Amino acid sequence: MTAEDSFIAPPVLAEVVRSGFVESRHRGSLVVLAPDGSVELSLGDPHTPIFPRSSNKPMQAAGVLRAGLDLSGERLAIAAASHSGELFHRDLVRRLLAENGLDAAQLQCPPDLPLDPVEQETYLASGAVRDRIAMNCSGKHTAMLAASALRGWPLESYLDPDHPLQKLIHRAVEEAAGEQVAAVGTDGCGAPLMAISLTGLARAFRSFVLAAPDTPERRVADAMRAHPEYVAGTRRPDTALMRAVPGLLSKMGAEAVQAVALPDGRALAFKVEDGAGRALGPVLGRALELTGVRVEGFGRVAVLGGGRAVGEIRAAF
Repeated sequence: MTAEDSFIAPPVLAEVVRSGFVESRHRGSLVVLAPDGSVELSLGDPHTPIFPRSSNKPMQAAGVLRAGLDLSGERLAIAAASHSGELFHRDLVRRLLAENGLDAAQLQCPPDLPLDPVEQETYLASGAVRDRIAMNCSGKHTAMLAASALRGWPLESYLDPDHPLQKLIHRAVEEAAGEQVAAVGTDGCGAPLMAISLTGLARAFRSFVLAAPDTPERRVADAMRAHPEYVAGTRRPDTALMRAVPGLLSKMGAEAVQAVALPDGRALAFKVEDGAGRALGPVLGRALELTGVRVEGFGRVAVLGGGRAVGEIRAAF
């Protein structure tokens, strides 16, 4: 038997239905943890390492706090953010840079446009161009620079995996996930990216909401939940979800990754195998239902034909 013969495709998590006909399917893996941390539901292979992408940001922010940087409130929330690049996000990043004696030119995230389409139109209409501060990871990069400056660590190499700050973050990820990092890559923003399993990712989010008060992990979770608009934006799912469900912690990652934890210790994480973001809402809505949480606006997404709804994207589990 060859490897191809023994391959088992992951289950379908979402399907696209047009005029009553299933035209596309999105496969993936998902894990749901019970309040005591045991696995309540496992679909696909949640034990194989993945790149959580921006779902790793809470752990990265905890590493910055472990380095000694004293952030709180919206400043800590934006350190764990994939922000929309709205004016209030950009203004806060500028203030953070100034407060720590830093300059935008020191940021090593790539210049970009605001992530939010509405904000992007306004931004371009004003004559603005791609900018590092507008990039959705600029808050994280500012916090990394500030922590490095505080400790007297090199600023020009703050994204090197062997940099003292990145080593702290590496340990923070492993401790939260309860497993070793399987691989280290480079994220879209240029920062080191640690691979862990979906089960480890769910454990990490669970550990943040259950952490003792005033620990770095709990401080990050509390800041994100208190200021969700700084974690994402005024028109983003993570913001809406954290506003709708008291105590819930949520962080989306690129390539269709999502992690969520509830204050009682329930947690979930999933990845859509093909990276299709359109499947996130339906899969997340169904996964939350399985934990007993129903949130308006998360579930089926309309499929349009001629400007009207002719089908839907829906969960398939």
